Amino acid sequence: MEHYIEVESDVNVFVRDINPLGRKTILFIHGWPLSHKAYEYQFDQLPKLGYRCIGMDTRGFGNSDKPWRSYDYNRLADDIRCVVESLNLRNFTLAGHSMGGAIVIRYMARHNEYGVSKLALFGAAAPSFTMRPNFPYGLSLEAVNKFINEAYNDRPKLLREFGNMFFFQNVSNPISDWLFQLGLDAAGWSTAESLITLRDEGLFSDLGKITVPTLIIHGIHDRVCLYPLAIAQNQGIKNSRLIPFKYSGHGAFYEQRHKFNSELARFIG
Repeated sequence: MEHYIEVESDVNVFVRDINPLGRKTILFIHGWPLSHKAYEYQFDQLPKLGYRCIGMDTRGFGNSDKPWRSYDYNRLADDIRCVVESLNLRNFTLAGHSMGGAIVIRYMARHNEYGVSKLALFGAAAPSFTMRPNFPYGLSLEAVNKFINEAYNDRPKLLREFGNMFFFQNVSNPISDWLFQLGLDAAGWSTAESLITLRDEGLFSDLGKITVPTLIIHGIHDRVCLYPLAIAQNQGIKNSRLIPFKYSGHGAFYEQRHKFNSELARFIG
């Protein structure tokens, strides 16, 4: 089942609802610069276990509208709230990868965990994607600025470089091309504006506002969102459990997909 849900005047986001009659609901938020399609290997397995899986394309990406501005965490969290209310979601698991992990953390803090019973973070870009004086664990400011410059000048090159950082395990060329195409489906301006948000915004104060049970899955070889970010999330979220994925980089949902699906299902129950 597919929906276009209005989140702002003249802005609609795309939502795919798989197994709507499932016994428990998971709302998946993808990472930069992908779309809900990145969760293909969850969507073709978890419904078999009885789960309702909802994939949302954030504004600017996938099949969603691509407005010129408004890619900050507050606006993106508000978009999730619109989807939650439109679909009347209650007692659901909210899950986010990479920038999607940062967005769902902001949702939890800004919207007082509205409707959410459990939270799942996968290679999340939090509490800060970039290094800061009091947090030396993210990517360097220079590296992220280089990404932004490439987004405006040679986006295909940026996406290839990102793809080369994404996995720890060797993956097939078709899988690499698939990931590349998901990135190309975004708008250039949303690709760049989201990088600016990743560079400039932090979520340090948000972590302490999360009270629901939280699962943190993070590849120890992650070169996009470095593993110390997961440790910081685990320390900052009171009721959280960190599961290191020893054979994954940034793409644990594909690289160790069977273990990933099993751990997520076990967590949700």
